[in-house]
Amino acid sequence: MTDATPTRAERFRDVVVPAAERAGYTGHGRKARFARDTGMPEATVTRLWQGTGLPDARFYPAISEVVGVDLGTLLVEGGVLPPESLRSLSETDRSQVGSRLTPEEAADRLGIRDEVGRQVFFTTIERLKRLEDDAPDHAADNGGAAAQM
Repeated sequence: MTDATPTRAERFRDVVVPAAERAGYTGHGRKARFARDTGMPEATVTRLWQGTGLPDARFYPAISEVVGVDLGTLLVEGGVLPPESLRSLSETDRSQVGSRLTPEEAADRLGIRDEVGRQVFFTTIERLKRLEDDAPDHAADNGGAAAQM
């Protein structure tokens, strides 16, 4: 049967490896660089890439940082936290604890899988950010005259 439910190690791989590739861990020596940057043994990285083993949870913060995947996602996919623990955080709660949704996470949540579509999405986000940065600061007027009444 080929429809088997993916193991926890396979789900973790399916989150981390594509993110690592987007972060530049490609080509010859990618696993050695990843091991160096995360502090993990190379054998552990190989098992991670193969989907046959999970790294120790102490490496999750370093993995999160180098690949740009939310630490909470890694903790859930690695089986350290139950999925409900992340679902219970509303967007307001997430902003209060400093968690930000990355463009990659947004694309994933929106189901944008096509690489060209993802690049268009990311480019659009960057353009909107530049427009915001270039716009005059309207926050300082606090709603204009109506707010002063």
